[in-house]
Amino acid sequence: MPSALRAECGQLWRLRGLLAVLARRELAARFAGSAGGLLWAWLPPLLTVAAYYLVFDVVFGMRLGGAAPAARVGTFLIVGMLAWMAFADAVQRGLGSLLEAGGMLQKNPLPPGLFPARTVLASGAVFAPLMLALVPLYAGAHQFRPGVWAVLPLLALQGVLSFLAAYLLAILAAALRDVAQVAGVLLSLGVFLSPVLFPVGLFPERWRWLLWLNPMTGPVLGYQAALLEGAWPPAAVWLSIAAWLALLAALLSLALARSRDQLVDWL
Repeated sequence: MPSALRAECGQLWRLRGLLAVLARRELAARFAGSAGGLLWAWLPPLLTVAAYYLVFDVVFGMRLGGAAPAARVGTFLIVGMLAWMAFADAVQRGLGSLLEAGGMLQKNPLPPGLFPARTVLASGAVFAPLMLALVPLYAGAHQFRPGVWAVLPLLALQGVLSFLAAYLLAILAAALRDVAQVAGVLLSLGVFLSPVLFPVGLFPERWRWLLWLNPMTGPVLGYQAALLEGAWPPAAVWLSIAAWLALLAALLSLALARSRDQLVDWL
């Protein structure tokens, strides 16, 4: 791990108690004053996956080809879309976290990483239980094969991936506000350049390498293998995740080193 990032992570670990408090407050603040409270955190993704199942599997009874990891379209879509929503929510909220905390950072010598980490943890508290809930719902189809437990390391690695991406974008957004707009567009379009909406086998083979330019291709394929087939994800999934983690860690460390003396002024 690059030195600048290693030092930042060390600070976050020492302040882990404060980080947990900030994450709880972040989650509570999102729905403060509403009668439903935290129910509104889970309701939108739950309604989304329910709609996929109702429309594609029940109403239209759509089916995928034999090369797909699942026969039913809705059942297939739920796995990838829930993972993508978790990533997009964490990154979208995290990239604006430094700008929102600008006043606090100007008055207190807190490590800036607390704020993107807070938003990523809060998003994880919403989506991780939903992903874990898919384990008993899906595992019966393949007799609870042990590969289904690959969901646990995949969730942990996705959390780290989301934090690195969110923190990097947060620093870039502090330097140039247009980054937030560009990132929003990329997160909206990125779902189409991933195996979320279609099995990877349906993507033209000569253009399939483009899917690996999306950092969520590896995790999505991993979730599909684990939940839909009960199989341990192949080596390509773990290598892709490791490559993206290494790249984002290097870029974030460089951004931290370059922005150390200017970040508060940008905010």
